Amino acid sequence: MKKHLTVLLILVSFSAIAQVNVHTDMRTPTWNLIGLKYDKQVKPLVWQAVFPPALKAINNKIIELPGFIIPTKVGNSFTEFMFSIVPVASCPYCGTGDIPSMIEVKTLKPVTWTEEPIILKGKLVINDSGDSRSTFFLLDAGKK
Repeated sequence: MKKHLTVLLILVSFSAIAQVNVHTDMRTPTWNLIGLKYDKQVKPLVWQAVFPPALKAINNKIIELPGFIIPTKVGNSFTEFMFSIVPVASCPYCGTGDIPSMIEVKTLKPVTWTEEPIILKGKLVINDSGDSRSTFFLLDAGKK
């Protein structure tokens, strides 16, 4: 019995060590609105973005968003980058996880990269043109 208990304790301790660090939850009402966007199939192999009215209501408005910088170029200071509710380590292109809501950001002044969450303020623009650029932009953004 002592052997089984010892093995069980060892296995439990290994599973405790293997726990994944959970990032700070950045979800806000604005991120929730951005998450309302979905795609619908309009013909075979052709999909179109759908923006519900509540999401369209914040188009071209100044918003604040907390989140994490996802660099798109090498460096540690950026005027253009992706912004996400999850850190780089949780990004499916950079680490592990599901595809999070992301926004392409263009800032007025360079923002230094950090692993910590930041808050940005800027003009949200919805790209509903159907082109291959990002769906959402935060323009003239600045770090709060």
